[in-house]
Amino acid sequence: MTETAITRWAVLIEYDGTDFVGWQRQKDGVSVQTLVEAAASRIASGHPVSSITAGRTDSGVHAAGLVVHLDFPAHTNFRSHQVRDGLSFHLKPHRVVVLDAAPVSLDWSARFSATWRRYRYTIINRPSRPALMEGRAWHVKRPISIELMQEGANRMLGTHDFSSFRASACQANSPIRTLDELSIRRDGEYVLIETQARSFLHHQVRNMVGSLMMVGTKQWTPDRITQALEARDRRAAGQTAPSEGLCFLAVGYPDNPFLKKH
Repeated sequence: MTETAITRWAVLIEYDGTDFVGWQRQKDGVSVQTLVEAAASRIASGHPVSSITAGRTDSGVHAAGLVVHLDFPAHTNFRSHQVRDGLSFHLKPHRVVVLDAAPVSLDWSARFSATWRRYRYTIINRPSRPALMEGRAWHVKRPISIELMQEGANRMLGTHDFSSFRASACQANSPIRTLDELSIRRDGEYVLIETQARSFLHHQVRNMVGSLMMVGTKQWTPDRITQALEARDRRAAGQTAPSEGLCFLAVGYPDNPFLKKH
């Protein structure tokens, strides 16, 4: 579709990533992108609808507030609730739900207009394996010191070369990223790690969590985080934390389209 032949909508979605190969369409397996575009095509009377997302979550990763923009044919005339409810209806029985929808201009992009992205990683810290939280948290049996974890996390705040914390398949042009927040807190049996930045490298959050777990369980000292950063070598950092503990929480824009909808 040409620019003059489309109308653009921003949608806010949540999903349980357990059964998906991630956001992005893959040769094998079910992706969230495939489901969302198919649902959008259904409410657009069968016309193809393309999408751009603020973040490409990996297989098994969840989302509580991922923003996507959809390009519908220009002749479609929807109201916000029709896009929200129509998409959610056609996404059944999959655990993907549209929370909100708003019309946006053609120069607005879910990806490029974003100024920050926020993730939460959940660890369940107890001897017994999880039942209710299976598939939604990383089970770590060893006692965790959140004070030590936070001391290690503080070493990563600010602007650094995160080569040691990105996947070998990462396609980003530069390993330089700026972490605005990396906070650790405990809520009963749960250790919650939240981080925010303009953008992240592939597997960066999960690799940071894997290293911080080593610090929190006293297998590493916080100084080891500094050493890993300085090494600029993936082998210097800890394991990649399991995908099921990660959730894409939110994405920010200078003008939140969902506050301006009509």
